[in-house]
Amino acid sequence: MLSAKFSRFIAVLLLVIPGLLATYGFLLMKNAVFEAFGPGTLPWIKFIIGFILFGLGIAFVGGWIFYRDRKRNYVAPRFREKKQKQPR
Repeated sequence: MLSAKFSRFIAVLLLVIPGLLATYGFLLMKNAVFEAFGPGTLPWIKFIIGFILFGLGIAFVGGWIFYRDRKRNYVAPRFREKKQKQPR
C-alpha cells in the first residue's frame, strides 16, 4: 500500500507538472514576441504551441482549485451544486 507521504507527493506532482507546462508555454510565447522585434517575422508556430501549453496548464490548476473550493463550499451561491428536491 502507498504511505500517506507518498500519496501527498504524487498529489503535489499532479499540480506541479501542469504548472511547469504553463510556465514553459508562457516562456515560448514571450520568446516568440521578442523574436518578432529582431529580423524576420513572429514565429507563429512557437507562439501557438506556447499558448496551448499555457492554456492547458492554467485550466488544469484553475479547475482543481475550483473543484476543491466547491467541495468545501467556498464558492459563490451560483456555483454551488444544485440540490435535488424531495418528491412529495
